[in-house]
Amino acid sequence: MAAVLERAPQVFNDKERTSIYQPEQMGLIYPSVPKFATPAEERQHRKERLVAACRAFALEGLDYGFAGHLTVRDPEHPELYWTNPMAVHFAQVNISNLICADHEGRVVEGDYAINRAGFVLHAAVHEMHQDIVAMCHAHTEYGTAFASLGKGLDPITQDAAAFYEDHVVIGDEAGKVAVEVKGGHKVANAFKGVKAAIHQNHGLLTASRHSIEAAAFWFIALERCCKQQLMIEATGITPRLVTPERARYSREHVGSDYIGWLHFQPIWDHLRVTQPDMFD
Repeated sequence: MAAVLERAPQVFNDKERTSIYQPEQMGLIYPSVPKFATPAEERQHRKERLVAACRAFALEGLDYGFAGHLTVRDPEHPELYWTNPMAVHFAQVNISNLICADHEGRVVEGDYAINRAGFVLHAAVHEMHQDIVAMCHAHTEYGTAFASLGKGLDPITQDAAAFYEDHVVIGDEAGKVAVEVKGGHKVANAFKGVKAAIHQNHGLLTASRHSIEAAAFWFIALERCCKQQLMIEATGITPRLVTPERARYSREHVGSDYIGWLHFQPIWDHLRVTQPDMFD
C-alpha cells in the first residue's frame, strides 16, 4: 500500500481530455470513443448499437404497437441509413432483421418493410442535415402528453438543464400523422443546431451528430424530463427554476453529444451481457 501511495500518477492535461468527466489520472478504466480501421467495421458497430438502442427503448417501456423508429446513417454510404424493421417489437430487434433504406424510403438491404412515418420523418432529417448521424422517435406516454401543451421544457432540474436552449417545439403539422413527405421536411427544418424537438400533439424526437448511442440516451432523458415536469406541474406549486447562467453551464458539461454517448455505455454493457440474442 505504501508503494502505491508513493507512486505519482500520470495525468492528462486539459487539452487531452474530451470532457470534465474524463479522469485526469491516466491508466484508469474509462470508456473511450472507438476508432475504426474500415467502413465495414464501423458499420457493424453502428448496427450493434442501433439494436442496443432498440432494446433499451424496450426496457424503458417506450414501445407503442408498431410506432417508433430509430435510425443511424451508414458510414460508407451517407445517403443510406439503418433502421428497425416495421411491426417488430423493440425487444425483438436484432442484427439480422435490421433494414437499410435510402432517402426515398426504398429498402436496399433486409427482408422487412419500412415504417412509412419513420421514413418520412427520418429520411428528411438525414437528407437535410448531413451532419446528423442518428435520430430517434417513439410514441411515449409522458412525452406525448407533454407535447400536447405546445411548450418547451423548463430548467427545473440539472437534468432538464441539459436541454436548455437545445430543443425546439414544432407546431407545424401538429397532430397530423406524418405520412406525407412535406410533413417530414417541416420537421427537418427545425433540427438546426439542436439535439431534440417536441412535436406538438405528436411526441418527442432526438438527433445526434455523434452516434446512435447519444441520440437514444437523450431520447430516454427527454422522456424522463417530460415526466418530471408534468409531475411538478400537477402539484400546482410553481417550481424554482435553475437560472439561465447555471442552466447554460450545466448544458455545456452534461448536455453534449459526447455525454449522451457516455451515459449509454453502462446501458450497452448491461444489454451485451443480459441479451446476447441482440447479435443474432
